[in-house]
Amino acid sequence: MTASADKTAIITGAGSGMGLETARLLARDGVTVVLLGRRQQALDAVADGLRAEGGRALPLAADVTSSEEITQVIDEVHAQLGPVDILVNSAGGSSSVLNPRWLPAEEWRQVLEVNLTAVFQLTQAVLPDMLDRGTGTIVTVSSLAATNPNLLGGAAYGAAKAGVRNFMTFLHNTFRHQGLRAITVLPGEADTPLLDGRARPPAPEERTHMLRPVDVAEAIRLAVLLPQRVVLQEMTVAPTRQRDTSGDLEISRWAGAPAGSAPQT
Repeated sequence: MTASADKTAIITGAGSGMGLETARLLARDGVTVVLLGRRQQALDAVADGLRAEGGRALPLAADVTSSEEITQVIDEVHAQLGPVDILVNSAGGSSSVLNPRWLPAEEWRQVLEVNLTAVFQLTQAVLPDMLDRGTGTIVTVSSLAATNPNLLGGAAYGAAKAGVRNFMTFLHNTFRHQGLRAITVLPGEADTPLLDGRARPPAPEERTHMLRPVDVAEAIRLAVLLPQRVVLQEMTVAPTRQRDTSGDLEISRWAGAPAGSAPQT
């Protein structure tokens, strides 16, 4: 793998889950990590932990759906660290209502903004750095919901993750000959804080064989640190064992339904 001590990476969703674990691994490899998330206190705690291990971290709280705040982040990174070499889009979220029959339009918009529009806006912000220098890497955490959408993630989440997968493929096809690596990671079911917001959060024993955030982070690390001549365009990272989710799907079908709509049990 290539030396990475002179590289700067922006990582969204860095306060927990896959974003945090990705930041930890890249920092250990010498990458300077810019931690993006909504909560400054959580980011500061992550940064303190990375620095204690000898890493370099810049925690910046921002709303990744706001183009104005993204501009401020890029200006701050340029002022303190210089151009951006790596962007890891790890922030994500789903809706509380999964069935499109009852999904509020506002929840649909929010999910697309976090999972799709934010990726576009951050990509647009870092592309000048990468294309001007003829090198750069953008990694986006999509989901297997992009290829097999269902009620676990919900209609909005599946559509957003499919859209971002398409966008990353567009970047790959359009800019690969200008030195840009665009990489999509498609994780299966993972034990992250996102599960706690499901219509039926899986019990601890059901999470035993799920992916851990660090498993996905290891895949991201591999894709980022391979020589620039190599691109792992798309990676599926899934649990070896797949649990029975039929009960979860039925509960998810009726989440948010008007009173009296769900079948009596």
